[in-house]
Amino acid sequence: MKLIGERRAIAAAVFALYAFFYLVLGLADLQPGFGNAYYAMGGVYGAAFFALVAGYFWARWFAMGVALSGVISGGVALWQLGAEPIVVFIAGTHLAATLMLSGSSMREPFEGQASWRKRLHMDDNAVLRLGRSVTRASISLPFILLYALAPKPDDNSVSIWLAVAASALGLYGLVRMRSWGLLALLGATGAMAVSTFAAPSCDAMGMSLLGMGLLASALLPMAAPIAAALIGRRHDGSKV
Repeated sequence: MKLIGERRAIAAAVFALYAFFYLVLGLADLQPGFGNAYYAMGGVYGAAFFALVAGYFWARWFAMGVALSGVISGGVALWQLGAEPIVVFIAGTHLAATLMLSGSSMREPFEGQASWRKRLHMDDNAVLRLGRSVTRASISLPFILLYALAPKPDDNSVSIWLAVAASALGLYGLVRMRSWGLLALLGATGAMAVSTFAAPSCDAMGMSLLGMGLLASALLPMAAPIAAALIGRRHDGSKV
């Protein structure tokens, strides 16, 4: 039983919950200085919720990336803090959203739509590569936003803000199938590398390295087509 609509509804509910949760945290100002970080996170979850409901072709990729970032964060918190109820809830709900969106049957209402493939001239291999890149870039986005917006001594670091702007622009460029999207992600990776050396603490350095690694991994699915283009051949080996 596919239960496509029901599974999408459950996943969307998880994203709506966290969008509201981060909005409340920002308004409550329980941790001074974290307001902008919470608002940004609420925006990311809100975008995932809206995209799923709207049925954009890239929505499942983006939402799964955001959910997987929560799974990673929850897993780290479980390792550091143990099985605290709130930690288990956060890890469990993000894992549930990931599972609800997984599987070949869930592709049909999103990237399975024929209209966008025809418009962008995408075959199955190109769709697979694009999906992997969008998902990996989406995993990195929450980490980069938290790293940039959380209070720290170097709040005015130019490289951090370049990474935020370039990663968001790169993600937008990817779903629009623009080559400058890959260049933006490459620039964001470089900016995160620079910010890593200026990280004020080991924790900040770890988050910066994680964001940099995830951004770099988003470029890997496109490496073969880029290399083929650079040597003047299509990915299938024929002359350009």
